[in-house]
Amino acid sequence: MVNPTEQDERNYLEEIKERISFALQRTASRVNEFSDELRQTKEYLHEHQSGLDEADMVAAWQSINRMANTGEETVEQRRRLMKLVSSPYFGRIDFRANGNDKELSVYVGLTTFIDGAQRLNLIYDWRAPISSMFYDFELGEAQYKTPSGVVTGDISLKRQYKIRDGVMEFMIESAVSIHDEVLQRELSKSADDHMKNIAATIQRDQNQVIRNEHAQVMIIQGVAGSGKTSIALHRIAFMLYRFRDSIRAKDVLILSPNKVFADYISNVLPELGEEQIPEMEIEELASEILEKRYPFQTFFQQVTTLLERPHPQFIERLKYKSTFEFVKLLNKYLIHLENTSLTHVELKVAGIVVPFPFVVEKFKAWQRMPMHRRIPEVVQEVLQYIRKEVRRKLTGSEKARVHEAVPRMFNIRSPFEIYKDFYSWIGKPEMFRVMPGTQLEYAGVYPLIYCKIRLEGMDTYDHVKHLLIDEMQDYTPVQYAVLARVFKCRKTILGDINQSVNPYGASAAEDIEEVFPQGELVKMYRSYRCTWEISQFASGILPTPGLIAMERHGEKPQVLGFATHDKEIEAIRERVVEFEKSGHHSLGIICKTQQQANSLFEEIKWEKAHLLNPASTSFSQGVIIVSAHLAKGLEFDEVIVPFASTIHYQSDMDRRMLYIACTRAMHRLTLTHEGEQSELLEAL
Repeated sequence: MVNPTEQDERNYLEEIKERISFALQRTASRVNEFSDELRQTKEYLHEHQSGLDEADMVAAWQSINRMANTGEETVEQRRRLMKLVSSPYFGRIDFRANGNDKELSVYVGLTTFIDGAQRLNLIYDWRAPISSMFYDFELGEAQYKTPSGVVTGDISLKRQYKIRDGVMEFMIESAVSIHDEVLQRELSKSADDHMKNIAATIQRDQNQVIRNEHAQVMIIQGVAGSGKTSIALHRIAFMLYRFRDSIRAKDVLILSPNKVFADYISNVLPELGEEQIPEMEIEELASEILEKRYPFQTFFQQVTTLLERPHPQFIERLKYKSTFEFVKLLNKYLIHLENTSLTHVELKVAGIVVPFPFVVEKFKAWQRMPMHRRIPEVVQEVLQYIRKEVRRKLTGSEKARVHEAVPRMFNIRSPFEIYKDFYSWIGKPEMFRVMPGTQLEYAGVYPLIYCKIRLEGMDTYDHVKHLLIDEMQDYTPVQYAVLARVFKCRKTILGDINQSVNPYGASAAEDIEEVFPQGELVKMYRSYRCTWEISQFASGILPTPGLIAMERHGEKPQVLGFATHDKEIEAIRERVVEFEKSGHHSLGIICKTQQQANSLFEEIKWEKAHLLNPASTSFSQGVIIVSAHLAKGLEFDEVIVPFASTIHYQSDMDRRMLYIACTRAMHRLTLTHEGEQSELLEAL
């Protein structure tokens, strides 16, 4: 039975829906009006353009542009209203500011809704300053920051709602924290084929990260399932709201691990009322900077090599190039080049001998500039020196002589040649390796880029005003040194050291702080994705100090052993049949390697199964067969980890792959193996 208070809220919801409907009708009419007016103006201009003077033409086009802009704004307003139709708001607080007799009911939703007729703010955007109290405070004293100062007061009521398709499914009212109950309800649901927005269930510590508008570099170290990617995306949405006059969606860039993950997170910002944000894989960035001149191994191929053919020399090269010491040596070498790049050649023009120390002095005076870009500046300095000495303008042939002679004084080589020479200079030529087909090893790509930037410079990505870097643990110090030079903007960097797929070159949050000393580090220990039982199981594989597992319980993970490979495959098929009857939406069959995933896909012969590989570009519901590397960042209702035998899972890297696979499961986890189970599971 609906209580009177809840009935009042249901009545109010109907009133709000009606007002939104009227507002939609008005905006639809305005859109049509602008469209008709724009068409008529263009037709008039076309018919009478021969009789119009230049001033009339300019005025007409200015009018057309104004109408087009106003029409676009109206279309955007309609788009935002459409988002409110099915779920206008999810929370409410009643707040009275100190010194104010009037209590304000603040309904919090995904976007603002103002009743135009009454000039009343009926729904507040979740990012609005006043809305922060919904996340940060319970009943009693509360405050929020505005651009003009802090407003203090008192919260007398706090409610949370679940409204779907315009119907209120439930309402919760409490004097204690109401987020936990709603959060539990949300977490118990099935996974979608895209990441969901979490605006209704943001926790207080998450809200502090999202609304931090001062940090130039925000570093988020979060355990598996802590929602760090979602928090980072909501932080971007907040920045777009807070600084809407200076930053747009197109000014933000996401460096994502792969296209599948990029597709998986693609819904979050549009759900929050923002446009889609450009994304790029780190390999795409490298290829662009290197102008596609040097083919190279991808990160996925590097991980595959480590899992399937981990040669000691390959590992040694990778480890060596993944340290801060390596970056320091590279810097020393580049300084050495700077000090030895000039060769003493007599430069005589118009009877004037240019002193060699003068050339050296001018070369070093431009030390903030990349070495190769200094040469034209030195040429100009030399020309000025000669003009001053001869006290006349120089002839064309004299200028040509300077332009020809000065570059010859420099030992100019390509970045590739210099990078290769670096290893001879440090006495480790064996660390330089070009794979068959003249393909660079992945570990050598970013040192080469670093040399290129220091030598030739590059046009930085100045149009990017905020950079989001996911899976930070998989980037090495030299990669961060490159990113710091390429992107001068604010950054949000996030990841989990336990989920590194390259244990020989992983970066912890503290390592990243060394590259970005101005960074603010936040550590998130609460895991929301997995049930308590799955969290405990995964922690047994790879201990996670400080982990706080949600008290959401489910069935214990199962480890099933089989006498033969065929029996294991048959058991996996049976689990797939169970899944299809369960009402769950997604089942991830997560293999250690892509080769295993490919083979299983052929063996299991399940028509509805989807196989993900490095070329995949989208994520969908149903049965997904995927490698642990590509599964990072994704989540599934159920997970099966096949081939969990001692043959396949034994090294430290295997341990991390197993941990990644297990922590993708929200509700149910099953591991299968033929013969002896992995020793990594024995403690469990």
